[in-house]
Amino acid sequence: MAGIYLHIPFCKKACHYCDFHFSTSLKYKKDFLGALEKELILRAGEFKNETVETIYFGGGTPSILEVDEITAILKTIEKEYNVIEFPEITLEANPDDLSDKKIRELAKTDINRLSIGVQSFGDKELQMMNRAHNATEVKQCLETATLYFNNITIDLMYGIPGLSNAEWKKNIEQALFYGVNHISSYALTVEEGTALHHFIKNKKYPEVDENVAAAHFHILVSELTQAGFDHYEISNFGKPNFYSKHNTSYWLATSYLGFGPSAHSYNQNTRSWNIANNAKYIKSLQNDELPLTQETLTVKDRFNEYIMTGLRTIWGVSLHKIETDFGVEIKEFLEKQIEPFIENGTLELKQNQLKTTHKGKFLADGIASDLFWI
Repeated sequence: MAGIYLHIPFCKKACHYCDFHFSTSLKYKKDFLGALEKELILRAGEFKNETVETIYFGGGTPSILEVDEITAILKTIEKEYNVIEFPEITLEANPDDLSDKKIRELAKTDINRLSIGVQSFGDKELQMMNRAHNATEVKQCLETATLYFNNITIDLMYGIPGLSNAEWKKNIEQALFYGVNHISSYALTVEEGTALHHFIKNKKYPEVDENVAAAHFHILVSELTQAGFDHYEISNFGKPNFYSKHNTSYWLATSYLGFGPSAHSYNQNTRSWNIANNAKYIKSLQNDELPLTQETLTVKDRFNEYIMTGLRTIWGVSLHKIETDFGVEIKEFLEKQIEPFIENGTLELKQNQLKTTHKGKFLADGIASDLFWI
């Protein structure tokens, strides 16, 4: 499996918590689309021996594009790359962009999966985040989207100060009411340089409480597993046959190419990333130059990444793979490092597969960092 990621770096508004690369100005949209097409063509040789099974429009807010602009990008990919007959093609979208008309138009394209950035069904939380939509728009778009798409995922955010356990549970119940088959849910995180970080630093917004986030996480896991969802990655829950194929490729370390400013690419041995500046990205490609930086991954890099991603998933970490790919010394190092976590019940080792327990899931990233080969 190989995937293509397309970073569309435009948004209507700047969400207070977001530290992704984007611009609220559409001034360079036309030039950007031309540069994106050029990058797709120039880099096609990197995937000459790969078959593309997933295509993912991320951002930013890809739904800010017109339907014919999305179709043109897909036509370029189809022309330049070896794409399977029925790839998973995901479009990230915000509820305010998904009018009934646009949903119907998207349903006629090759887009077959919508990732809708709901974040909350409550206006209070949406206003706090500075989202461009309101709760009414969320419900309207889901009512229509579920008529035209059966593969829909929504984003929900938890750990928001002031959001009670009962209100959080109501958010989950609302999502289940619309019958979506996949939910991605993330704790509100304060990233340095964001508006949220500034507000908290200046006492204009309460601190994020990890205990609140932990309580919300356990409610989330309980409610969604009871509803028939598989908790297949720390932040992702899917009904059987509705896991995200594209994101799963990241977690299982398969190759992907990232296009657009700030997008990353990976092929097991190297990682590269594009410049996170729209004007410089466009200018570089207008000069037929690729605006990317590349690094060769060391054994340490690859081991640490495998630990980090593996412990977040239901597939865990294979000690057999550790020995095969990284050697006996690193396997023995890992076996020693995991001992206290197995003793405290946050990790379990069965049939040479290392996984987080129910108790350890919320702590997975912290546990992984303690297992890194430094």
